[in-house]
Amino acid sequence: MFAPLQNDTFLRALLRQKVDYTPVWLMRQAGRYLAEYNATRKQAGSFLGLAKNPQYACEVTLQPIDRYPLDAAILFSDILMIPDAMGLGLDFVAGEGPQFASPVRTESDVAKLTVPDMNDLRYVFDAVTLIRKELNGRVPLIGFAGSPWTISCYMVEGQGSKEYRTIKTMMYAQPDLLKQILSIAAQSTVLYLNEQIKAGAQAVMIFDSWGGVLADGKYQEFSLYYIKQVVDSLIRSHEGNKIPAIVFTKGGGLWIEEIASIGCDAVGLDWTMNLAKARRLTGDKVAFQGNIDPMALFGTEQSIRAEARRVIDDFGVVGAGGHVFNLGHGISQFTNPDHVAYLIDEVHTYSRQMHLST
Repeated sequence: MFAPLQNDTFLRALLRQKVDYTPVWLMRQAGRYLAEYNATRKQAGSFLGLAKNPQYACEVTLQPIDRYPLDAAILFSDILMIPDAMGLGLDFVAGEGPQFASPVRTESDVAKLTVPDMNDLRYVFDAVTLIRKELNGRVPLIGFAGSPWTISCYMVEGQGSKEYRTIKTMMYAQPDLLKQILSIAAQSTVLYLNEQIKAGAQAVMIFDSWGGVLADGKYQEFSLYYIKQVVDSLIRSHEGNKIPAIVFTKGGGLWIEEIASIGCDAVGLDWTMNLAKARRLTGDKVAFQGNIDPMALFGTEQSIRAEARRVIDDFGVVGAGGHVFNLGHGISQFTNPDHVAYLIDEVHTYSRQMHLST
């Protein structure tokens, strides 16, 4: 159904197999820093108009691949498509971000909450298949979802939050109620990611964007526990190919050993964690993805290249571990596209020298 893969470096790195250089892709690589993305979004009329149309989603997914020699594409979508399919009334308000018309806050709200019919998310799976076809084997395609905790934050708060007061109030005052929400979110995420894999995703990533706001102990109980439920139920081999799973908790360096123990193939790291230390702590049992500060792209060409080399040096000799170069979080919309080109070039050029000499 799909063309043979021409560049499998990203997948090999995740599976800790021999590679000739360090592969690179960037979180939010299809986004507002690119003029072509902004033109397509204007044509689509809205963010949801873009994300829910497989043709548009395919177009913007391929834009950074057409512009840069990246080693992976990532499905253009949003982590909130699952709660949207639950009927919570998702809208993206200009200048304010995502908002839900019907947040989940009471026992009555939770009683009405159900795992969505995956047919209501068919536009996502159709986009995955279309992107795979249009990639024509150039690079692998990553599917993704938000972690149960992260999407539950939006479902309970009703929008983004700085204090997480509503969901943390529920966590401390009604923990069992929150766990019902998290359980439904986890079941939904398993189905959602597995459908992406069946549609053509060659790796999957779980974005635990807000796991780092939890206290030690609460993270394990309300986030990691449910991520593990998802990882345990993922399709890990499809049509004869292994499907690597990446788990990324922003602010999760404190729990690196525990994250690495839940069965994922790779752990994403933000810029606060040293890669060499991460390797030591985990005994090279997983691959790592990351972890340059996205703001490093606002420096000079010289400083961007130096930071790229530093991250590669921090990881060190590949050995039994794999490294996928990435940002420590999503790329800023204000990033100069030329600076992205400097970063990718340096990662490829410098890591080839490193791999040749080791």
